[in-house]
Amino acid sequence: MTEHPTSFDRPSTGADPTDPRGALLRTPVPPRASGSALPAQGSAGQTPPAAGEDSPGAFEHSQPGAEQAAEPDTHRPRPTSEGVPAQPDGGQPGGAPPGDTPSAGLIPGEVSAGGGQAGLVRPDSGAPAGAPDPGRRDAPPEPDRRTGQPTAPGRPTPMRRDGDRLRFVGAATRRIARGMDLDEIVMGLCRATVPTFADAILVYLREPLPVGDERPTGPLVLRLRRTDRIPAERDTEGGFTPAPQPEPSELETVGAELCEVRPGSALAEVLRGVRPVFTDTPAARAALPELLGEERDFALPDGRRAILAPLRGRRRVIGAALFLRGPERIAFEADDLLVAAQLATHSALGIDKAVLYGREAYIADELQRTMLPENLPRCTGVRLASRYLPAAETARVGGDWYDAIPLPGSRVALVVGDVMGHSMTSAAIMGQLRTTAQTLAGLDLPPQEVLHHLDEQAQRLGTDRMATCLYAVYDPVAHRITVANAGHPPPVLLHLGGHAEVLRVPAGAPIGVGGVDFEAVELDAPAGATLLLYTDGLVESRLRDVWTGIEQLRERLAATAQLTGPDHPPPLEALCDEVLDMLGPGDRDDDIALLAARFDGIAPSDVSYWFLDPEDAAPGKARRLARRALARWGMEDLTDAVELLVSEVVTNAVRYASKPVTLRLLRTDVLRCEVGDDVPQLPRLRQARVTDEGGRGLYLVNRLARRWGATRLSTGKVVWFELNRG
Repeated sequence: MTEHPTSFDRPSTGADPTDPRGALLRTPVPPRASGSALPAQGSAGQTPPAAGEDSPGAFEHSQPGAEQAAEPDTHRPRPTSEGVPAQPDGGQPGGAPPGDTPSAGLIPGEVSAGGGQAGLVRPDSGAPAGAPDPGRRDAPPEPDRRTGQPTAPGRPTPMRRDGDRLRFVGAATRRIARGMDLDEIVMGLCRATVPTFADAILVYLREPLPVGDERPTGPLVLRLRRTDRIPAERDTEGGFTPAPQPEPSELETVGAELCEVRPGSALAEVLRGVRPVFTDTPAARAALPELLGEERDFALPDGRRAILAPLRGRRRVIGAALFLRGPERIAFEADDLLVAAQLATHSALGIDKAVLYGREAYIADELQRTMLPENLPRCTGVRLASRYLPAAETARVGGDWYDAIPLPGSRVALVVGDVMGHSMTSAAIMGQLRTTAQTLAGLDLPPQEVLHHLDEQAQRLGTDRMATCLYAVYDPVAHRITVANAGHPPPVLLHLGGHAEVLRVPAGAPIGVGGVDFEAVELDAPAGATLLLYTDGLVESRLRDVWTGIEQLRERLAATAQLTGPDHPPPLEALCDEVLDMLGPGDRDDDIALLAARFDGIAPSDVSYWFLDPEDAAPGKARRLARRALARWGMEDLTDAVELLVSEVVTNAVRYASKPVTLRLLRTDVLRCEVGDDVPQLPRLRQARVTDEGGRGLYLVNRLARRWGATRLSTGKVVWFELNRG
């Protein structure tokens, strides 16, 4: 975006110089004389101002008393970049010599609207900035429109300086506002300031930065976050003449890395004052050694060539910015304090918002990590893999979830659900429903009963809390799976031979509708098959409907299985990656939760199952049955430990049971023993006293077993333990 400098052109010939409308009129440019020497160009894209007049960017760069004559340029003036004032003309009275004009105040490398490099001089450029206009030598000086007093020749009027400052502040604040994170905002402040407003800048921020209304603790510590200065080299390509560079300045050595603001110190008083100050004031001069370090204070330029601006957020000071100008540039003026105050205010508010945004992103990441399973459990007879993709980077967590819950009898519950929306509210509701599902699974309720209680819980959370859910229970001993659905897309079963089918399960109504019965179906789950549970974000988008996506998913699974052959199922992790690869660019509108379960099952030859009557002889019978099973499996080295633990657990069961007690041994990668009875009270491990006759059975189990536990069932409980195979 470019802005034509119409409001700053000289008045037309014959217009009253004191007429306010004169600033809006344009003077014809006389033709350029041939054979003139190569002049220096002032601000990029502007015509040379007359003597006693100012250029659009001269509020801090124009030099009074410019008397050097030069021929005007016949070229049409190039518009200046928006809000960017001109650079100084070298600071020499009477104007700079040809070819020695410094940069035009644009950021190095920025191209002006006319196609030239800002801050450089073309061989065909016009008269230098500050040269007198031959056609306006007798024109009276324009009065100051704020005071009415005549202005000295060559001195820019305050009105025009203020206009340039406003344009610069507008462009700088827009650049700062474009930043989203902390580094972008600080970089925007530095790039907008150097070299247009200052030759160097140092930005200090509080360490650590407070978040929102958080009250910081400990001393106030400022850390140097970023420094920026005019680069030492300029681009000389394309026939441009580089601007003259000053000698190495002390500005490059200014700034300590860390400083602690002591209460009651001069720096603390300056920061408490909030307003920017010149560093030639006694208070600021005393505060600088504390900020920059005692050994670096001497590097500051003398006079009003440095401004110290506190950065104040919504409630407290969060840092400070130091603006510096070198000796080759004119000093800061009083109105520049207002510019520094605007830059500091906008930067501080942007930093506050960036810190808040970073905290929200951190909370979203933590919420996603805690709401979803960090690691899937290792269950007997089944292998698991999962994936989760948020809808977008800005919405890192949503309402989709998956879960795998171990159940008594070596069974496992597989759950996948989708709460309406993908916001923080949806994530919170998802967390409550997931917790409810885990609690209901621990009660070993049938799948349809679990969905019924989830529906009631969703209605208690609110009238518009709706979700879809699929709940399945896999039994590796029976090689069966029981599935209940609440408005969720059906699962896909990939058989060992490569055939993929969409399971026929009743769709049901979504959770939260209320008053709807859910139906469960029991299906075969052959060994080697893979069950894929997913949310609708995988198969539905703006480009396709749900059933088209489900068919594409089925075809993708079948094609992937063909690559590994009919006797070897594809690896689970690779299969999940292949499924997600079916999503094209821009083909994802919702969260995606994916849960894959590979059914290995438990062979009947690895299972031993008995019923024991609740009588005193039951523990002895249990020991004999366990000994025979271990001998059949070739695990005689575990006989002593198994007999002792089985005897203790069965003794506790038959003491209170009124129905037959079940005893089951499972041989997998470990030896698992399960004892079930009809008493719902769970046993608790306790430390037996010396005089107690009992209470040591679970202590022995806890010491000898690899793992052990107790699970309550709808018909009683199951106590189990595992031993490592020799």
